[in-house]
Amino acid sequence: MFTTTIEKNIIDGVFKPGHKLPSVRELKEQYRTSTSTIQNGYEYLIIRGLVESVPKSGYFVSNRRETATQQVKTQLRPVVRDAIFKQHLGLTTSLRAGRKLSEFNVAAPGDLLMPQKLLLRTMQQVIREKGAELLRYYPSSGSTELKNNIVKRAVAHQMIINPEELLITDGALQALYIALAAACNTGDVVAIESPCVFSVLEVIRMLNLKVIEIPVDLHTGFDVDFLRKACHNNAVKAVVVTPNFHNPTGSLLTNEQKEALLSIAHQYNIALIENDIYGDLNFHGSRPSTIKGIDDSGLVLTYSSYSKTLAPGIRLGWLSAGKFMERAEQIRFALGSTVSPLYQETVNRLLSASSYDRHIRTFRMQLAKNAYFTVNLISDNFPEGTAIVTPQGGYNLWVKMPDHTDMHYFYDQCEKIGVRFTPGYTFSFSGTFDKYFRLVFADKYSSKRIEAIKLAGQLFR
Repeated sequence: MFTTTIEKNIIDGVFKPGHKLPSVRELKEQYRTSTSTIQNGYEYLIIRGLVESVPKSGYFVSNRRETATQQVKTQLRPVVRDAIFKQHLGLTTSLRAGRKLSEFNVAAPGDLLMPQKLLLRTMQQVIREKGAELLRYYPSSGSTELKNNIVKRAVAHQMIINPEELLITDGALQALYIALAAACNTGDVVAIESPCVFSVLEVIRMLNLKVIEIPVDLHTGFDVDFLRKACHNNAVKAVVVTPNFHNPTGSLLTNEQKEALLSIAHQYNIALIENDIYGDLNFHGSRPSTIKGIDDSGLVLTYSSYSKTLAPGIRLGWLSAGKFMERAEQIRFALGSTVSPLYQETVNRLLSASSYDRHIRTFRMQLAKNAYFTVNLISDNFPEGTAIVTPQGGYNLWVKMPDHTDMHYFYDQCEKIGVRFTPGYTFSFSGTFDKYFRLVFADKYSSKRIEAIKLAGQLFR
């Protein structure tokens, strides 16, 4: 092509700066090609900085070509990384290393439990019907129709949400960030669960908030009495709690405990930030209630996400911001444009029909089956003194190894045999849970995955 010849002659110095180049007509006749092809070739050379176009005069070798073609010799500056953050992030996310590892460390539905056909079919229908509408901005707070459907579904489990205080977010973590930023200022004290997932701890750290860790008992859940004492002795501004199927313990608070939490929030005028991302994943009985459902003060900010129930790539969550809506809406806007219209319309379509509820029924039955299977697998293969409690919902199992266990050796050996759990020390700022690990059972069990857990347990038998 002519561009290769001209480019080489310019770089080699055959064509000097200011040299007039052949016209479009001349090159068209010489190469027997179209006018647009020649013009596109010259456009490429202009972009490269080798050629300039002079109106009514033609194309010339650029006088600035030396700077366009010179080699960049400046070395990149070293990038400073937070070693602890980087390590913890790696321990709680998927490596996707050619499927060589059996990963039980990622709190998200596995490929075989995602409703892949349902999601892809629904997305295709949405794209066909909505077309170019999906390429435009949606309201920054989210689709009105989607919010109305979320509100309707919430009514089914006795939670009344005002659609005017509902924000559609880019997943649950963004919802938490908005809630904390709306309710707190730098340096405020926040009460959190202990153990508490790494992502929540990281949001709190980035907002420069102080924390009081409230124990979560394996059998009774969040220690409400401990929180009451903490609020009496400290200026607690907010509390972050997961009443329904806490991650990582899987515990479920009673209605009495939920009422007690709300009472404390009222007494001390504290924002109660309720994480309900696992609320739909009960193993038996009816879907548990929320604290939002019994609040009429606006102090409760409840959030959830469809990334945990549909697929991790569906980055769509919501936040009911209560009395903090004005500031929450401003923060949501400042974080950028609206959530993907395709995700919003896809989830809206699933909620409008019975598709989502049908999927949830199947999903939670599979999770319940996996939970009991995992408990038996751990009990049969891990050393005597290993402590586990069967979760009541969700997809996390919290395992405590015997006190004499060398956990560094344990994780090293797990890596060698190709299995990965989430270390307990990532669940606290204080390192309280060194002897624990979390196991996520949100995927189907293959023979390889079963064998990986067996081998991990037999390391100390």
